[in-house]
Amino acid sequence: MPSNKVQAQNNGVTHIVSPTLNETKSSETAKSQSLTTSSLNLSSFNKNFRSTKAFTDTPDIVCLSHLRWNFVYQRPQHLLSRCAQKKRVFFIEEPIFSREPLGRLDVSEDKSGVIVVVPYLPEGLSEEAINADIKVLIDGLFAEYNISKYICWYYTPMAIAWTSHLEPEAVIYDCMDELSAFKGASPTLKNYEAELFRRANLVFTGGQSLYESKVNQHPNVYAFPSSLDVAHFGQGRTLKEEPADQANIPHPRLGFFGVIDERMDIELLAGIAEARPDWHLVIIGPVVKIDPATLPQHENIHYLGGKDYKDLPAYLAGWDLAMLPFARNESTRFISPTKTPEYLAAGKPVVSTSIRDVVRPYGDLKLVRIADTTEEFVAAAEQALQEDTPASGWLSRVDAFLEQISWDRTWGSMMQLIESALAQPLFKSFATTPDTTTNGNGKNGKSPISTNIPEAPSIITRDFIFDYLVVGAGFSGSVLADRLARHSGKKVLVVDKRNHIGGNAYDHYDDHGILVHKYGPHIFHTSSREVFEYLSQFTPWRSYEHHVLASVDGQLVPIPINLDTINKLYGMNLNSFQAEEFFQSVAEPREHIRTSEDVVISKVGQELYEKFFKNYTRKQWGLDPSELDKTVIARIPTRTNRDSRYFTDSYQAMPLHGFTRMFENMLNHPNIKVMLNTDYREIEKAIPCREMVYTGPVDEFFDCRYGKLPYRSLDFKHETHHTPVFQSAPVINYPNEQLYTRITEFKYLTGQEHSKTSIVYEFPKAEGDPYYPVPRPENQEIYKQYKALAESTSGVHFVGRLATYKYLNMDHCVAQALATYKQIAVKA
Repeated sequence: MPSNKVQAQNNGVTHIVSPTLNETKSSETAKSQSLTTSSLNLSSFNKNFRSTKAFTDTPDIVCLSHLRWNFVYQRPQHLLSRCAQKKRVFFIEEPIFSREPLGRLDVSEDKSGVIVVVPYLPEGLSEEAINADIKVLIDGLFAEYNISKYICWYYTPMAIAWTSHLEPEAVIYDCMDELSAFKGASPTLKNYEAELFRRANLVFTGGQSLYESKVNQHPNVYAFPSSLDVAHFGQGRTLKEEPADQANIPHPRLGFFGVIDERMDIELLAGIAEARPDWHLVIIGPVVKIDPATLPQHENIHYLGGKDYKDLPAYLAGWDLAMLPFARNESTRFISPTKTPEYLAAGKPVVSTSIRDVVRPYGDLKLVRIADTTEEFVAAAEQALQEDTPASGWLSRVDAFLEQISWDRTWGSMMQLIESALAQPLFKSFATTPDTTTNGNGKNGKSPISTNIPEAPSIITRDFIFDYLVVGAGFSGSVLADRLARHSGKKVLVVDKRNHIGGNAYDHYDDHGILVHKYGPHIFHTSSREVFEYLSQFTPWRSYEHHVLASVDGQLVPIPINLDTINKLYGMNLNSFQAEEFFQSVAEPREHIRTSEDVVISKVGQELYEKFFKNYTRKQWGLDPSELDKTVIARIPTRTNRDSRYFTDSYQAMPLHGFTRMFENMLNHPNIKVMLNTDYREIEKAIPCREMVYTGPVDEFFDCRYGKLPYRSLDFKHETHHTPVFQSAPVINYPNEQLYTRITEFKYLTGQEHSKTSIVYEFPKAEGDPYYPVPRPENQEIYKQYKALAESTSGVHFVGRLATYKYLNMDHCVAQALATYKQIAVKA
């Protein structure tokens, strides 16, 4: 080993050590000195490492973090511990400064398999020297561990200062907080973040608000809000043994765990303790960046310090209520507290201040109570302690929501995006900026490639003017046009016979200035995070849960049928358990469920079937329910609680500025051209395209060779009334005597405020624009013939409700289109 390198090793921890500093130099010289070499001796430490043979073909993850691995168990630990099951993960922390004259790295393996790297540097170095020294130490780490094929995963943009020379396969920026708003943030952080955006292939955000803040700064931003280890925190519902330091604290207990810093509303905490001296506030977590002496000191506030992640459910189990007493300031503007779903998983009522990513979705879904002042917080806590119990149905709604989120799902979705990025040759480029240490080029003199997304050539050098002709500008066509243009760099021509984009989801302002849906109400809802996050690139959202009433026996009652429906209709006062018994008593089980009639009668019996379903279905489909496939009504639920939401999906929202604006943003790309009032047959020969995406009726594409496929159509009667409100619900169904099926009042859907209101009546009919494929066995047999034709037609991709003859909701259309794009991309 060269004499200018020093090695140190103890306690199974490896030290990468810098050259000895000349102790005779002045302090000013020491402040500016940077290291020029480093050394490693890992011979005994490697024995403690897992075998990496299985990981040799996969890129390592090199994570650059402002957080300490062993500080608080949060987002990086959840994600990277999962990653370490299949890849080597190096978690490099920010430096620790000491009086030691040597710079070094401490390298240790966490029980999760993550390799934790901690730089130690001498005190008193300049910022320039710090960055230069870390760079030298990291280069030594890469050499010793043979890190040659890797992905850089950033939590802190500040690390750009000492990683700009690296050449990773891809760059990921997992932006979990708005760090520039935190106390003590470096004034250079925003500049480094701008540079990181230029280099990144993918950007993930830790919450919806943060996503909305970053989405316009990079073409590939995806929101991955706080997830949950359900099994771990679910223990909070069953554990009985109290931790010793909490066991003697009286009830009721209001608890909090997390970092205690400038984000904590100290005045609110003191106010709650003073307003309710009989309540006991249990505060768990380390105190950082603030003086502990500033924390309120009351007999009923108990600071228990930091706790191990594995012990948190035991503390939670002993609380009566969990709280999120965050201050509302710049440092909390974009936070998405992981502890929100963790509290709920333990079955604890939660009260929070109005943090945006708690209000949306938890507050909007009535899973968490929102309060800001001391008076509001105390009142909300009192209500929660009394009302948020299993018997109220609150816990059932909590569980239904939590089923949709997990860290496993989040990591799986992230990996899909990363693998997709790596699969695209130009996506692998690390967009470096000129480095003065390498004569303006990247490492080893290579010219850097500065693009993340492949761009189509500006000069056409082929026989096809466009790569793809997309027929139809609705959901299916617009999604595929966007993906093909934006992600694959293809030239796309979109044509539509109508005079607008958006398909049946098209909305516009009527003559009175009210936003209406031309083709009847379109309510967005989905349980697919992928779909919701994809569309979130093109629109902010307005949280909206849909409610429908039905006009039955002269009364307006909730539909789907729930506890209130039964009680109001029959003048009873049943509870949830009695409602279940009621449904069992009226149900008429059928041995074989083949038709829609079978489905309903087997669930709710003949009388409710005739009141709610029979005539409505006849009007809607022109057929008796006994003639319709079971799938038509199979998705209509009944409920034994008071949940009156029409849908129960995880994501329920409306585009804030309307569907048409969303489609405009989706199609707003230089590679996309749109032609309206155009039948594709008019231009397909005049404007050559390599391939086609077809979203129209599949039978029309083949000139109805096997006969015309039946569809149901609709007539719409729009009206404007000189009153702020027309009816008591967004939609009222009329299952019986009227010719129309329902009336929709649009202001409920859009949230628009206006002195007038617009409504629409819907009249089903047999002929006209095709809306609903008719689900009959003989129709499916005809479609099978068209499907076989479609599959044998090269160069044409059939997508959407009409082209696949399926009743698809909007989210299903998006999901189908995204899946089709992946198939196209793989073949390409």
